[in-house]
Order: sequence, then C-alpha cells, then structure tokens
Amino acid sequence: MLANFVQATYIVAGLLFILALAGLAKFETSKRGNAFGILGMFLAVVATCVAAWAPESWRGDNWHSAMPSFVGIAGVAPAIMLVVAMVIGAVIGVYKATRVEMTGMPQLIAQLHSFVGLAAVLIGFNVFIETKRELASGSVSDLGFHLAEVWIGIFIGAVTFTGSIVAWGKLSERIPSKPLTLPGRNLINLVSIVGIIACGIWFQSSQSWIPLILLTLLSLFLGFHLVAAIGGADMPVVISMLNSYSGFAAAFSGFSLGMNVLIITGALVGASGAILSYIMCKAMNRSFISVILGGFGTQATTTAAGPQGEIQEVKADELASWLADARSVMITPGYGMAVAQAQYPVAQLTKRLTDAGIEVRFAIHPVAGRLPGHMNVLLAEAHVPYDIVYEMDEVNDEFDQTDVVLVIGANDTVNPTAMEPGTPISGMPVLHVWEAKKVVVFKRSMKPGYAGVENPLFFYDNTYMLFGDAKASVEAINSALPAADQHKALTA
Repeated sequence: MLANFVQATYIVAGLLFILALAGLAKFETSKRGNAFGILGMFLAVVATCVAAWAPESWRGDNWHSAMPSFVGIAGVAPAIMLVVAMVIGAVIGVYKATRVEMTGMPQLIAQLHSFVGLAAVLIGFNVFIETKRELASGSVSDLGFHLAEVWIGIFIGAVTFTGSIVAWGKLSERIPSKPLTLPGRNLINLVSIVGIIACGIWFQSSQSWIPLILLTLLSLFLGFHLVAAIGGADMPVVISMLNSYSGFAAAFSGFSLGMNVLIITGALVGASGAILSYIMCKAMNRSFISVILGGFGTQATTTAAGPQGEIQEVKADELASWLADARSVMITPGYGMAVAQAQYPVAQLTKRLTDAGIEVRFAIHPVAGRLPGHMNVLLAEAHVPYDIVYEMDEVNDEFDQTDVVLVIGANDTVNPTAMEPGTPISGMPVLHVWEAKKVVVFKRSMKPGYAGVENPLFFYDNTYMLFGDAKASVEAINSALPAADQHKALTA
C-alpha cells in the first residue's frame, strides 16, 4: 500500500511541475508558478524519503516491483546520511540564494546545472555497482535497456558538468570570454562523439568498468570543448542549452532509478530548455545545430583598434531638459544597468516622465543581460509597469518615431555592426536605436561590450555619451528634472 502512496505522490508532484511551467509563462502568474514548483518538489522529496526509510512492516506485496531502486536502502545509518546530505544541501542553497545579486544569477544557474550533471554521473556509477551485485547474485539475467540508460545518463551528465563549469567561468570572467578555436575542432567533436558511442556499445556488451570510465572521460572533455568554443556574446544561449542538458540527464537518471517523478521533471526541464534555446537562437539569427555542436566558428575580436570618430558628450542636467521637452522616450537596458543596480532610479525616472504626460517605453532585446528574461525581472523588481515593457520585435520599427532613446548599460544589443558581415555578432538582430532623433548612451568608458566588438553607434551624429556610473547618472537626471520642468513652463 505504501508503494501506491509513493507513486501517487510522485504523480501529484509531476502535475504540480507542469502547473509551475504554465504559471511561469506569464509575469502575472509567475509567483503562483513558483509556488506550485516549490510544493511539487517538497512532495517529491517527502515521498522519496518515505520510500527510502519505510520499515518492512509498512510495505505491501507489490513494493519490490513498484520501487526497485529503494529495496535495501531502509535503515538507520542510510537515513542519517540522507538527512545530513539534505541539511548540508539546504544550507548551501539558502545561503547562495539569499546572497546572490541579480547580476550573479547566470553564474549561479550555471553552477546549479553542473551539480545536476555531476549527480547524474554519480547516480549512473552507483546504479552500475548495484547492477553488478545483482548480476553476481543471479537475481537478474536480462538487463535489456538498463545499461543503455546508465551510460547515456552518464554521458549527458558529464557533458553538462564540465560545460556548466566553463560557462560559469566565462560568465564570472574567470575564463576568457573569447571562443576556443582549436584546429579541426569540429572533427575533434565528431571523433569524441563516435568514441563515446563506441564505448557505450562496448560497455553494454562487456558490462565492465573500463569502457564506462573511458566514456566518462570523453564526455567530460566534450562538455568542456563544446562550451569553450562558444564566445561570450552567445553565452545566454549556452545557459539555456545547458538547462536542457541537465533536464535530460535527470530524466535518464530517473530511468536508471525507476523514479517516475524524476523522469517527468527531467523531461519537462529538458524539453522547455530546448524550446527556449531554439527561440533564442532564432532571435539571434543563430543555427540551433551549431549551438549543439559547440560554437559558431568566429573569434571575438574587435572590429577596430581604436576610436572611429569624434564623440559627443552630454551632462545630466542637459539630458533632463531633453527629456522634459520630449513626447516619446524609449529605454533600452542592458547588463550594465544590472551591474550598477540602476533599475530603481530608472523606475523613478519612468514614473516622473509618465506623470508629466511623456510616453515612456522599454525595449528589451531577447538576450539583454546574460540570462533570458534578466532585464524583465530587474524591471519588475523595481515596479516598472509591465505593460510598458516590450520585446524587441514589438517596437523595433518605432524608433524613428521616438524623440530620445536612453541606452543604459547595453552595447552589443544596439550595435549596428551586427548588420554587417565578418564580425562575431554578424546576423544577430539588434535594436535600431540609431533611428531615433537623439540617442544617449550611458557608459563608464569607451570599452567594447562583452562580445569584444567596437560599436560605431557611439560616433553617430545623433548619439551622445553620458559617462559615469549608470545609477548615479540616472539619479542626477532625476535631481535635475524639477529645474527642467520649471524651464519648460517658463518657455511655454
């Protein structure tokens, strides 16, 4: 009977995970979606603990067929070990989640993906050890697809593990963001994949450790090389791709353990991550296949050695006057806004301009920041009305009707070089901010963006540079706005 309870709880948890995804699809229901996900995970963990710790007197006749992976786990010592592991993991998780800044969220997600990959590898090893014991005792004779589940799970998990570590290193700038372009890198990837499949077949037929270890080492190298070959400008796609990999790794671990809830959860994460990766590749005009194969074959070098012309500077008080006289203002945020935590003064500026009857809208590039939806979350956190936040495709043809565009911390996503061949960002759709009457770029310096490409927008006749910390600059504009309003009233 207890086995039926555990399986029913797993089904409920799976349904809650589906409802969580449905809720996260819209900003208005995102909190509810998170609540569903938390509840589903809580139920799944409770059911797993019950399955692991249940005494023999609680188990029905169908326990062994329903929960084969947990037979023999029950006992005081394993239960204590499991509790200790859960407490350590919970403490680390709460500590990281409460201390991480929004700018560090992509790095944290990459770290979490690496944990999922490593867990899949360790689960595969442990399942194989248990399988060897069963073979030695004669309790099983026909393994069927079971060994294939083991090596496929280890393969995906190892690729996810090292790939996520490299992604974390690039995002945290501990590893250079430029792509690693080894000679014949596509051939190296192909040989690695062929070797992995060969080792998998060898392992399935011989049931020995040697091919499994070789497969693991090849998979670890492949994960490293796939992500190392991708430049920093495309790292948001990599995060989404690794999210998909971690989901499929979890799904195959579920097959190995015989846990339906892990199969459901992994399949949901894997499929949703793959769909998001495809959408982002389409938004960036990248090939989905080339992402999977690791890299786009370009090196992140600058398109010019230095300045390409004269720049025009503007001060905060002058910009405040422009904004007070404008009828339409567009704000295009980027990672620099997140670093400076300028979203709160930006929200204040938005409210003041809107109250003055000025139309204010936000134009969000699909890969603004280093994580899909990064800018949307920041703006929602600062209570910017969601109905004035638009995706790139919705407003990209309306910049020519805009009086002032504020580019706050963005660079590659507004770089017109993307419309020219021969650069690392060539072909990537960008926000056409240069079509507005005036463009003001908030930057600390003239350094190129994360992709390492010089931006000719800075030297356009209608572009003005406002140098300094983005948060301090926007606060200075807010302070200057009353004087600008008074000047506007006097000259009316």
